[in-house]
Order: sequence, then C-alpha cells, then structure tokens
Amino acid sequence: MENKLPCGNETILIVDDHETIWDFLIDALSELGYSVLLAENGLDAVEIYRSNPEEIDLVLLDMIMPKAGGHQTFIQLKNIDPEVKVILSSGFVSEEEVSDLIEQGACGFLPKPHRLPVVLAEIRRVLDGEKNADG
Repeated sequence: MENKLPCGNETILIVDDHETIWDFLIDALSELGYSVLLAENGLDAVEIYRSNPEEIDLVLLDMIMPKAGGHQTFIQLKNIDPEVKVILSSGFVSEEEVSDLIEQGACGFLPKPHRLPVVLAEIRRVLDGEKNADG
C-alpha cells in the first residue's frame, strides 16, 4: 500500500537553526519537486526574502532561534510583503504566541518534532489557498 505524498514545484524558505531539521526537510521537499532555500536565523530569512520576494511561495518559520526569533522575523516579513505565506513551527512555544501570530496573518502552525505527511499536507493546504477549518 503506497501512501502518495503531495508534490509541488513551489519555492519554500526554511528558517531553522537546527541542521538535523533542515537536512530532513530539504531532502524530503526537494525529492517531491520543491525548490528549497535555507536561512539559519531570522536575520538571514529577512535578507533572503527581501532579495527574492517574487520567488518565495512559502516560509516555514521556526519560532525559537538566535539573532531574531520567529515573532520578530514574522513581523519583518509581513512588512516586506503583507501577503507573505508563513507556517510557524516550534517544539516549545506558548499557545498565546502562536494564536497572536495567526491573528496577525500566519497561515498555520506545525509542532515539532515534524511528521512528514503532516508537514506536506499543511504546505499544500496553505499553497493551495485553503483556509483552516476554524478560520
């Protein structure tokens, strides 16, 4: 029984400071046809996005990082592009912080550790423009 994972050809910016997480996501997403960019912290993410706003379809943003945390990075990305699509990601973050950013326009939240089918389904949901059931 083959479980078909959803493919895509969009460009995704992964913002995370854990190498094991990028390795996993970059391999998985590249294999499914996505182009993947990497930022190791929020400052890099903002620079990369500012340089390529037309090319990046989705940002997968870790909430807890050195140099600029997810909250601050999200606000800066929104300032560059009010339409930016961001999925938040974290293993240790308060529900209040997540719901605050969802209210400000984040598209969703993925708890860590990541489970690939869940990550891919959420990426497709956001890229295909589907709203959250409660949104």
